[in-house]
Amino acid sequence: MKYHPINPNLFIQNRKNFANQMEANSLAVFNSNDIYPISADSTMPFEQHRDIFYLSGVDQEESILVLFPDCPKEKHREILFLKETNEHIAIWEGEKLTKEKAFETSGIKTVYWLQDMEKIMFEIMTQCDTVYINTNEHYRASVETQTREDRYTKWLKERFPAHRVAKSNPILQRLRSVKNQIEIDLIQQACNITEKGFRRILNFVKPDVWEFEIEAEFTHELLINRSKKFAYTPIVASGNNANVLHYIENNQQCKAGELILMDIGAEYANYSSDMTRSVPVSGKFTERQKAVYNAVNRVKNEATKMLTPGTDWANYHIEVGKIMTSELLDLNLLDKADVQNENPEWPAYKKYFMHGTSHHMGLDTHDYGILTEPMQANMVFTVEPGIYIPNEGFGIRLEDDVVIQDSGEPFNLMRNIPIEANEIEDIMNS
Repeated sequence: MKYHPINPNLFIQNRKNFANQMEANSLAVFNSNDIYPISADSTMPFEQHRDIFYLSGVDQEESILVLFPDCPKEKHREILFLKETNEHIAIWEGEKLTKEKAFETSGIKTVYWLQDMEKIMFEIMTQCDTVYINTNEHYRASVETQTREDRYTKWLKERFPAHRVAKSNPILQRLRSVKNQIEIDLIQQACNITEKGFRRILNFVKPDVWEFEIEAEFTHELLINRSKKFAYTPIVASGNNANVLHYIENNQQCKAGELILMDIGAEYANYSSDMTRSVPVSGKFTERQKAVYNAVNRVKNEATKMLTPGTDWANYHIEVGKIMTSELLDLNLLDKADVQNENPEWPAYKKYFMHGTSHHMGLDTHDYGILTEPMQANMVFTVEPGIYIPNEGFGIRLEDDVVIQDSGEPFNLMRNIPIEANEIEDIMNS
């Protein structure tokens, strides 16, 4: 891994929190992701399943975590099964976790090689009544590939059909949405790397630069600062490309007078950052561009103030919509008749701001969190309003990542990333 070792107390506490939510005499199982094939002997870069990482810190393929808090044999209350390493694997693939290193990483004392998994599982499954399986129930999930977790669940249910089955996901949705301070520090590190990338770009952008060149400059800062990749596929959208919400081609030349919308962020230790900035190719906004930019920034600032404990996510978006409507009226993009005659299911402001304002963020860019439950302290949310005007050839979105606090305004993890229009211009022209 490129990232520095993480304090294992994070994973020890996460397991304790999860175990406290389990039914009596129950067992939970979590699997690593597969390494997915491309063709021939090519594979995609390995990405660890965030749930087993959250509970163990293990960032390696072919790993299984078992939690059985009420197991009569104390050493089987937490178990890691790992792919056995040897000299041959070390030469061809690099160092894998030893049993000792796995303990240092996770705080789990009992580590077996995978070859012993079926024998150990038979023993402990005879001692429990309920087994928690791990399914993906995120509200944005769209999964067409059978995962390693899916295959293991199928095997487990066929091998032990008499056990009651429960779900891990509702527990994890609640636990993962509220961050430990160690997690907040890791997200802060991801945001700090994103800041370095953005400042590098501000000194690089000029007329006729290509969108992919901007992406390449940002990539340099990721790798040199121990980030393995972007937290998500980066958007570098110049001109009217900014009006395509998920534009990822990044293959056009940036022209003088245009704006570039960059939705781009670093990961660090599997934790995400999620930033959006809109900057002028020529280093200076036009009067109209700046007016729209400042309107978006005001909406962002007002929306941020509403992210407090107890806030209802749906009502929050309704209130943000009212603020955006006021700004669009001032920009003459809407008139009073548009608002008076609007469809309540699709308010008038949605013509120019059609997406949501905030989502949970953490190990996943669109992180776990139950949107029908009130916001809590130490949840991390994005704040990302935008105004998109295809007829004028530009779109503007601004986005920061903030931590909800027990009292007062949220803490902005991107507080040091330039955002004021005048500051952007000053840096670009310095």
